[in-house]
Amino acid sequence: MCGHMDLPLDRGPRERALEEGMDRLADTDLVAILLGTGVPGRSAAVLANEMVSESGGVARLAKVSPAQMSARRGVGAAKAVRVAAAFELGRRAALEGAIARRRVTTASEVAALMHPRLDHLDHEEMWILSLDGQNGARAVRRVAQGGLHGCAVSARDILRLALLDAASAFVLVHNHPSGDPQPSAEDVAMTRIVAEAAELVGVALVDHVVVSAGRHASLLELGVM
Repeated sequence: MCGHMDLPLDRGPRERALEEGMDRLADTDLVAILLGTGVPGRSAAVLANEMVSESGGVARLAKVSPAQMSARRGVGAAKAVRVAAAFELGRRAALEGAIARRRVTTASEVAALMHPRLDHLDHEEMWILSLDGQNGARAVRRVAQGGLHGCAVSARDILRLALLDAASAFVLVHNHPSGDPQPSAEDVAMTRIVAEAAELVGVALVDHVVVSAGRHASLLELGVM
């Protein structure tokens, strides 16, 4: 008669990740792996459950800053930074995968590409989407970031990146943390300056898209370019 060995019932998420694959783990299991350890009386699994539950899910936890996470008892700075780094890597991987060989022809397509990268931020960031001659995405790069009320960027900063990517054309994208995507007077003035400079070097600025809280506004469609 052949015997068998039962698997232990208390396998942790790291063991299950190795045996079954990361995709089989729950959200809280993944957070527990990042935390690594808990504190006396509260395991990493308990801390992970609390963090995910009290944030309202992993999508909202991804928006919590490392400083806010580190204030939780049992988390601290090192664990908070690990969790935040994992979310940031996920966002970067998703953006890199999304732009690969993708044709971008409308402001809605630009917005769909950039919402996941920008909507969670509490500060403004300016990005450049470099395009080839067939409107295929060559690269997407952050140009500048600032505080809640804006970021300073020059035409030189933008064009340097467009030329570095050997772009035939490019789109500017930035976010409004306020939730209102309508461009400001400063947005319009900066766009016109960049468009004029881009024309001089032979790399066209085809649009400037402002994204905010799932919505967007196109300066081209608004007729201000």
